[in-house]
This record gives sequence, structure tokens and C-alpha cells, in this order.
Amino acid sequence: MAPGTITSWIDRLKAGDRAAASPLWETYFRRLVQFARERLRGVSRRVADEEDAALSAFGSFCSAAADGRFPRLADRRSLWPLLAALTRHKCVDLVRRESRRKRGGDCGREGAIDDLATREPPPDIAAEFADDVHVLLARLAAAGDPDLRTIALARLNGDRPIEIAAQLGCARRSVERKLVMIARIWHAGEKA
Repeated sequence: MAPGTITSWIDRLKAGDRAAASPLWETYFRRLVQFARERLRGVSRRVADEEDAALSAFGSFCSAAADGRFPRLADRRSLWPLLAALTRHKCVDLVRRESRRKRGGDCGREGAIDDLATREPPPDIAAEFADDVHVLLARLAAAGDPDLRTIALARLNGDRPIEIAAQLGCARRSVERKLVMIARIWHAGEKA
């Protein structure tokens, strides 16, 4: 493969050229499937398998790249961690779905407990929480680094630093340093 080929395919995909997805898929397909297989070891393959996870992750990647959601995605070094993170998320989703199915889906006592645990909070608590998050995000915006807000929101959504780094196309350590900075900014605001 010629140097820079993957980079040019990434650039084309980010520019909206869906045809660029095909050579990327051919290049990464086996690696993604193997990665998913390792994550799904011991999980029933009745409904979905590692190929489903890889295909779903790659489809999400292509859509998000074309929508401009990966501004730091530039080359093969930033592509694989991103694909791996997306595939890991798809595998987790498959395992959760399988677990729900084993417990009887949405019916029965366990389904009712799951519904209770995921039910939205009362409106007054939700509004107070939204206000608090708005204030915290405004403090980050005032710091002048747009990555701080992105990292904070990703972390609040449950993404791990390595996954955030893959999304931003930077090192995990950079994300960890910025998480420390975010905590300092938020704690400094509490004292004010």
C-alpha cells in the first residue's frame, strides 16, 4: 500500500466521499472483527456476532466522519484507536442486549427493576442538574480551551480517557491532564 493512502481515504471520507469507506473497510475489516471477537468471547452469538459489531462500528465511524465529528482524525495512527473505541462500544451494547434477553427482556421483575433504575428524575431535579452542568461548562468555556468542554461532556457520558483520546485524535495522557485541569477549574469555581 502506498504511503499516505489511508490518510487520503480518511480525507475523502471526511469530505463526504462515501466510496472512500470501501478501501478503509477492506484494510481494517479483519482487524476489527478480531478485536470484536476478543471482546465478545463467551457471549452467545445467536443474535449478533463479532462481524455485526465490526460492521456497526464502521458504519457509525463513516457517518460521524462525514458529519465532521472527528476533526483530529488525520491518519492511520489516529484511525485505529478510534475504530477500536467504537467497536468496543458496540460490543458492550451487544452484551447488554444479550443480558437483557437472558433476563426476559422488558417483562418480569428484573425488567421492571431495570426500568426503575433508568427512569428519568423528577423535573425539578433534572432542571437543577441541567443548570449546574450549564454553569460548569461555562467555566470551561471561559478557560479558552474548547477541548475542555468536549472532554468533560464525553467523560460525563461515561467515555474513558483512552476512548476520548481516540475521538479527539490525541494521547490518553493529554486527556488525563485536561481532566485534572477541568477538576481544578470546577473546584475553583466552588470556592468563588
